[in-house]
Amino acid sequence: MKLFLDCVPCMLRQALEASRIVTDDIEIQEKVVEETIRLLLNYKSYRNSPDLARGIHQIIKTQTGNMDPYSKIKENDLEAAISIYPYLKEFLNCKDDKIYWALKIAATGNNIDAAVYKDINLTKCIETELDKNFSICDIEIFKSKLKEASNILIVGDNNGETVFDKMLIESLSGVTVTYAVRSEPIINDVTEKDAIASGLSEVARIVSTGCNAPGLILEDCGDEFIDIFNKSDIIISKGQGNYEALSDENNNVFFLLKAKCPMISRKLNANLNEYIFKYNGIK
Repeated sequence: MKLFLDCVPCMLRQALEASRIVTDDIEIQEKVVEETIRLLLNYKSYRNSPDLARGIHQIIKTQTGNMDPYSKIKENDLEAAISIYPYLKEFLNCKDDKIYWALKIAATGNNIDAAVYKDINLTKCIETELDKNFSICDIEIFKSKLKEASNILIVGDNNGETVFDKMLIESLSGVTVTYAVRSEPIINDVTEKDAIASGLSEVARIVSTGCNAPGLILEDCGDEFIDIFNKSDIIISKGQGNYEALSDENNNVFFLLKAKCPMISRKLNANLNEYIFKYNGIK
């Protein structure tokens, strides 16, 4: 998906916020912002938003000397997600359509970072979000393809979501699941180390995409992962970053996300903050 002009101020804001997470040194924060502004002058040379975000977050890493600026946030996200896992398990056990609700749980996991840092009741927040329906839901196509599938690839997004994704994987009986992660820390996205800490290795094979952007840019992925991608019967792409990188690919991909960005919601013909489960292949 092409970059929008609206991405530019959003990226600058993100750079400042990230620098403040890492350091209180105003001079370093200024350097981060100044270098980001220079980079943004050439924003048209970047393929998509994740590609641009990678460049900006490399500036943050270089200027601060911190290769994982969001490490503490990721730890907090995972701790919060694990604390709510028993509730999610009980919630799903009460549902008849396990596949639908497991997908909804996985999509709802995208809220955990916002819930934790707004200091609100996490369980109540998740309960509220679980009550919201998908505005786009290609569940019947998914169920049909699932009957014939022997393997599924899930492309992970944020670290805190992994516990929610584990619920989904546990509901996908009879198939082998591979879970793809970023090759190195980028924002609060999941890496191999994070996925193992969440318990995902108990239910899925964990693989690195070979890509260090906050979105799955296929041209930047390793050969091993591309082989897995091409041979997967079903691909579930989690979150906005992966959608931005993959939306123009005509693959057997189901996008599972919350449309938290006005430009993405417009692209999807959905309202802001609606949940999406959209098939991108040939129906």
